[in-house]
Amino acid sequence: MRGYITIDSERCKGCGLCISVCPAKVIEFSHRYNSKGYHPAVYKGDGCIACGFCYLTCPDVCITVFREVQKKVNVKV
Repeated sequence: MRGYITIDSERCKGCGLCISVCPAKVIEFSHRYNSKGYHPAVYKGDGCIACGFCYLTCPDVCITVFREVQKKVNVKV
């Protein structure tokens, strides 16, 4: 399964739990500070497998996971 995530960088306190549990290693710390003075987690881009581990471990409910639906095509021969 493939997908992507969004991270609310203003709510994120940069605890790093999502980074440590991501099996696809697609989350990292931002080099910039948010308005609260934290380095929030950011999604690197391609490669998310939509497992939801980051969502489940985020104590501040900053992450939303989106799963891409695969269409099945039936081909008759």
